[in-house]
Amino acid sequence: MATDSHNAIHTTLQRVFGYDRLRPGQEATISAVVAGRSAAAIFPTGSGKSLCYQLPALLLPHLTLVISPLLALMQDQLAFLAGRGVAAASIDSAQSREEASAVMTRVRRGEIKVLMISVERLKNERFRQFIAQVPISLMVIDEAHCISEWGHNFRPDYLKLPDYQRQFAIPQALLLTATPQVIADMQARFAIADDDVIATGFYRANLNLLIEPVASGDKQRRLVEWLSPRLQAGREQPSVVYVTQQQSAEQLATALARHGLDARAYHAGLPTETRDTIQRQFMTGEVACIVATIAFGMGIDKADIRNVVHFDLPKSVENYSQEIGRAGRDGRPSDCLVLANRDALNVLENFVYGDTPERDGIRRVLEEIAAVQDGSGEYRWELTLNALSQHSNIRPLPLKTLLVQLELRGVIAPRFSYFAEYRYKYLREPEALVATFEGERQRFVQLLIETSSRARTWCSVDFDALYQRGIKAGINAERSRVVSALEYFNDKGWIMLESKQMTEVYAVTPTPLGIDALSAELHGYFKAKEDSEIARINAMLALFESDACLSHRLARYFGDTQAPEHCGHCSVCQGQVARLPPPVPLPPLEAQSFAALCGELIARHQATFGGRLPGVELVTRFLCGIATPLFTRLKARQIKGFAQLESYPYAEVRRWVAGHLAGDR
Repeated sequence: MATDSHNAIHTTLQRVFGYDRLRPGQEATISAVVAGRSAAAIFPTGSGKSLCYQLPALLLPHLTLVISPLLALMQDQLAFLAGRGVAAASIDSAQSREEASAVMTRVRRGEIKVLMISVERLKNERFRQFIAQVPISLMVIDEAHCISEWGHNFRPDYLKLPDYQRQFAIPQALLLTATPQVIADMQARFAIADDDVIATGFYRANLNLLIEPVASGDKQRRLVEWLSPRLQAGREQPSVVYVTQQQSAEQLATALARHGLDARAYHAGLPTETRDTIQRQFMTGEVACIVATIAFGMGIDKADIRNVVHFDLPKSVENYSQEIGRAGRDGRPSDCLVLANRDALNVLENFVYGDTPERDGIRRVLEEIAAVQDGSGEYRWELTLNALSQHSNIRPLPLKTLLVQLELRGVIAPRFSYFAEYRYKYLREPEALVATFEGERQRFVQLLIETSSRARTWCSVDFDALYQRGIKAGINAERSRVVSALEYFNDKGWIMLESKQMTEVYAVTPTPLGIDALSAELHGYFKAKEDSEIARINAMLALFESDACLSHRLARYFGDTQAPEHCGHCSVCQGQVARLPPPVPLPPLEAQSFAALCGELIARHQATFGGRLPGVELVTRFLCGIATPLFTRLKARQIKGFAQLESYPYAEVRRWVAGHLAGDR
C-alpha cells in the first residue's frame, strides 16, 4: 500500500505540477497526509509549503478546506492551481453574494477539490451550517503560527480552529508554518504525533546576513551609498527596503528617487489600485526597489530579489526571518542588511504596550455581558466592534482577542453577523425599478422604496418600519429578504449599495459572571502576552549583537542544529561584530513638567467623565504616543503633550506618571 501511495504521489507530481522531485521535507509531509495522518510542516519562507496540501488534495477522497490569513495569499495560490487544471475556489469578502453561492453549489456537488477561506468566514453561522454538510478530508491551516497566542502573528480567531475541526468531523489537519517555537502549542491542540512534525533546515547558504551599526542621523546617507551600486541604471538588482511606518516609506522612497535610484513606496495606506500597480511593476522588473512596510511580501513569490534591507529594526526574529526569506529564492547569492541602532527601540516596545488592555476596560466589557444576563428572554448580545472599542478603550485587535478568550471560557458563543446600516442611491428611476416586478414582489419593492428615508442622493433603509408595514400588508419584509433584494438590485446595476456597521451577535451563557475574578484573570493573560513580546524584541537584539556566526545562530533559533558553525559569508564571519549604538541620552524625566505635558488631557478627561481623573495607563499612553480609542473622543492627538515622551522607555514613563497622579488623588 505504501508503494502505491508513493507511486501516486510521484505520478501526480509530474503529471499535474510538472516537477521531477520533491524538495526536502515535502515528501515526508505529503506521505503522512496521504496516509491519513495529521501533520505539521515547519519550512522556512519560500521553501514550497503550499505543495504539501495541493498535491494530497488531488489524492484524498473529499474536499480540502484551506484556512489562509490573507486574500493576496489565496489569490496567488488559486491562480497557481488554476494554471494546473486543479478545481479550486475561494469564498471571500471581495465576492458578490451570487458568486459565493455559485462556489457553494459547486462544493456541494463535489466539483471543487480545494476551498480557500479566511478564518473569519467561520464566524458566519450560515457558512458553518453549509460546511457542516460537506464531507471534508483535510483542514489545512496556512501560516499556522497565527494559532499560538505566543506567536509573532497571532490571530485570535485561529484559536477556535481545533473546535471547528471537531465540529465538522474533519479527520485530518495539516499545519503549515515557518515558526517552530510554537509547534508544541499547536501540536497539542491538533493531536499531531511527534513523528509527523516535519522540519527542514533553516540555513540558507546563499543569504549573506549583514548587521551594520549606524546612528540614526547617518542611516539615509548610508542606505543611498549601499544601494547606489546595486541600482545602477541598466543593471538594477531587485531590492526591498523595510521600514516600520507608512510615512517613513514615503519619505525614504522620495529621498532615494532624489539620488536617481528607482524606488517606490508601498504600504497599506495606499489605494488598492496603486498598491497592485506598484507590486506588478516590481514583479515584472519595471520598478527596481520597493520601500515598504511589512504589508509587502505576503504571497509574493519573486525568485530574483537580490537585496533586502531593514532600515528600521524588524519586530522580532520571526519577522526578520520571514522578511529576509523573500530574498534569493532562485538560489543565487543575496544580501540581507540591517541598519541597526537602539534609537527606535522604545517606539517598537510601545507597540506592544499599546495592545495590553487596562483592567477597567476588560471590566466594562464584562459588565455589558452581565447586563444581557440580567435581562429577560434570550441571552443575546449584539455589538459593533468600533463602538465596544470606544466604550472599553481597548484597541480593536486586543478586543478581538478578549472576545475569543471569552468564547474559549464558554462565556459567549458566536451566532452570526450582519450590517446594521444599508443605504443606496438610484442608478435607475424608482418607478422603473418598481415596474420591473409584478404581484407581491412589486408591492414589496414599492414598500421598500416608500419606507426608505431619502437625503438628496442617498436613501437609508428602515428595516423596522418596512417589517411593520409588511405585516399589515401581508408582505414578507424580513431582514434577510430585504438584504437579498438590495444586493440583487446592486448586482443588476439598478442601485449603488453601501453597508456599514458590522454587528456581531453572540449567545451569552446564563451563568452569572464573577466579574472581579474574571477581569483580573484576563488582565493577567494580556500581561503575560506583553512580557512575551518584550522578550521577543530582546531576543532579536541579542541575535544582531551576536559574536557567533549569524547564520548559525538564526538557524539554531529555529531549531535547526545542522547549520555550519561558521557560514563564512555573514558580517560576523567577516570579522564585523555589531555593537549597536546606544540611544541618544535623554534628559531625566524629572526635568519635564507634568502639568505642562498632561494638564490639558486631565482637564478634558475630567470634563468628559464628571471630574474623574484618568488612569496611569491612559496618561502614559498619551505621553508615549500610543493611540487608544478614547483619544479620538478627547481629541488627544491635538494636545501639545501627545507623544512628547515617545523616546523614553514606557515603564519609566509609567512610574513617573504614577508618582504624579498619586499626589493628585
